[in-house]
Amino acid sequence: MTPSERTRAIRDEFAHLVIAEEKNPYRDCIQGLANEPICVLALLKEAAELLAADRQERTLSLVTLDEIVLRLVENRPRVAIIAGSMDHPAHLLDREHALRAAVRIWENGGVPFLFGIPVICDGTAQNNIGQSYSLASRNQTAAMVNVNFEGHSYHAAWVISGCDKTPSGILSGLAAADVARKAEGRGAAPVWALMAPSHVLRGGSIPREASSRLAALADKAIREGHAELGRDIKENMRYILQCSSDEAFFGHLRRAVAFGLTTEAEARDLSNRLACATCHEKGGVCAFNGTGNSSRTLVCALGFTPRELELLTDAPAQEVIDGAMDGFFRCFNKPEYRVTEVLGRNFANAVRIHNTTGSSTNILLHLPAVMRHAGYDATIFDYERIQKETPVPELFAHSLTEGRDTWELALQFHKGAHRGMESLFKALGALQVPMDLDAPTMAGMTWGQRMADMEAPVSEDLGEKAIIRETPVRDMSGTLVLRGNFMSSAVVKVAGLTDDQRARFNKKYFVVRFYENEHLCNADIANPDLPALLDAMPVMTDAFVRRLADANGTPSPGGALESGLFFALVIAGQGPKAYGMPEMFAPSQNMRHHATLERSAILITDGRYSGVTKGPCIGHVSPEAFDGGGIGALQDGDILCLDLDTGRLDLMDGEAFIKGEAVREDREIAALREDMVTARRQRMETRQLEIAATSLMERTSTAEKGVVPEAVDRRATRRLPGQG
Repeated sequence: MTPSERTRAIRDEFAHLVIAEEKNPYRDCIQGLANEPICVLALLKEAAELLAADRQERTLSLVTLDEIVLRLVENRPRVAIIAGSMDHPAHLLDREHALRAAVRIWENGGVPFLFGIPVICDGTAQNNIGQSYSLASRNQTAAMVNVNFEGHSYHAAWVISGCDKTPSGILSGLAAADVARKAEGRGAAPVWALMAPSHVLRGGSIPREASSRLAALADKAIREGHAELGRDIKENMRYILQCSSDEAFFGHLRRAVAFGLTTEAEARDLSNRLACATCHEKGGVCAFNGTGNSSRTLVCALGFTPRELELLTDAPAQEVIDGAMDGFFRCFNKPEYRVTEVLGRNFANAVRIHNTTGSSTNILLHLPAVMRHAGYDATIFDYERIQKETPVPELFAHSLTEGRDTWELALQFHKGAHRGMESLFKALGALQVPMDLDAPTMAGMTWGQRMADMEAPVSEDLGEKAIIRETPVRDMSGTLVLRGNFMSSAVVKVAGLTDDQRARFNKKYFVVRFYENEHLCNADIANPDLPALLDAMPVMTDAFVRRLADANGTPSPGGALESGLFFALVIAGQGPKAYGMPEMFAPSQNMRHHATLERSAILITDGRYSGVTKGPCIGHVSPEAFDGGGIGALQDGDILCLDLDTGRLDLMDGEAFIKGEAVREDREIAALREDMVTARRQRMETRQLEIAATSLMERTSTAEKGVVPEAVDRRATRRLPGQG
């Protein structure tokens, strides 16, 4: 069939498709019918110009105001295309994508609309005040999408799904609309949604001249007695160039300046050259397995993405959009495909996929948030329940140093070497992991139907280049929920721990070094005198140090960092209500690329972490310090015990510890240190003034429930499958 013949066949299939609902504002109210058709006409005129430019055989027939008005009155499918903003790399190709989607919506007898939302780039916002707006933007995105979707009475959404929090924010807003439409008296149709993830960003490489300068700096560091810094620089040079590796280089250069190995001007020039070589001009979602790609994984695992849209490397071709749009239209008027039902059926699937892919800890905020917007009483403890019911091995051999990043994953996908999410479902099923293959997906089919013709999940020809594996990479995977005597919960990404780190830090005792913000922690990490600063803490008496070394089974100490002692760098006052729950990426990245600290320290915060974070980073501590949580009462010299086997992080009784007894503190530490806690609270309130009042998250749930607005939290009463 020619493209024109295919278009006519589809037009015939959907010729009588009218959305079934009692009320139609475009029929019953005149103002929308007067206002909106010109917007549709302008969108389709621009789409027609695109078709003409690429010499498509088809034409957009009947694009007249009369026809648009008629379709609106008849209640033909009103489909909102939701795009992002041009100041985010993931959305640089949205306009073409949106126009091609509008073409097929019209050809299928629907009415296309387009609206965009602002999208904050977490990379741009890292390590500055922007991060205090990042998580808030997710909730604001949910509200903005909900307002526009409900205000203009759309039936469905084709979402160009970008980075970090935006996919979960958009999905939350649509889910909230679907919940509201169930209310008695609304007489409204359900909400249907399809998520089309933005294309993958091709990673950069270090320019030859910059590479030579970095290598020379590393060699100089080694020659002048700073071998660790030299090794750290050389290690980071192995990575593809992304904003995440740039951050590590930035930390290395700060240390080099502090050691007198280079000048501020030289470090600045080198940073500038790295920045210029980082992002491909077509943009996209960064190629590391951070929150951007974890969000792609999430919406795909939840069933909202057809296979052909899952791993784009460019703006999707018209025929790709056509096929996905046709499947989307076949979901209309079928209640099993409404947003809230698709979410409920696929929740456990999404948890298991999150585990096996080693995805971002941020998803433990975003997944509960989406589900609570959909009316489900979901928390991180539901994630934990599913995780414990069936432990899931790691099947994702993602690597930024061995040619196995997300760009390569996409290239393998387009060569037919795997089928993305379907391959993961198939591989987990073969390992007896209970995936729900009867759950609906927005391809208009169940997972089982989508996979019916699949034989091998991954081509054998890929060998070690395969990113999706059939044989587990290792048993350890996912994110662990921790409990403790000074907190209700926290999370740690065990998938981000090496086997050596898990063994090294498990069942060990850590001396607390407390910080009231990340910048103080960053300064300490970059400080050449950090070992002396740690040694100088009053608690570090000879007797205490010997006891700590003995308890951890480490050699007799000769200095804090060189001795095998362990430290907990605690950054409090970073929770959602206190400071917007920013990512502690800079300290985590600086610690990871500081070989001694990486071997001897863990990082703990009531803030959160970037999705690319690796190593012993414990976050989302609840209650947060601002709400009186115990993390805000810790101080230099406290002793914490981490037990990954039992999932506990506890404050120890210091006096008993000195005497050789490992006893958990049984007193309310915040009450014992009331004056200190009060003074810290006052400083947190002062620091809040740095954030605009419009973006404070004063009335939200805890991280355990996804940091959602109180009204959303209150309405989340529906039980999930398996909750009992």
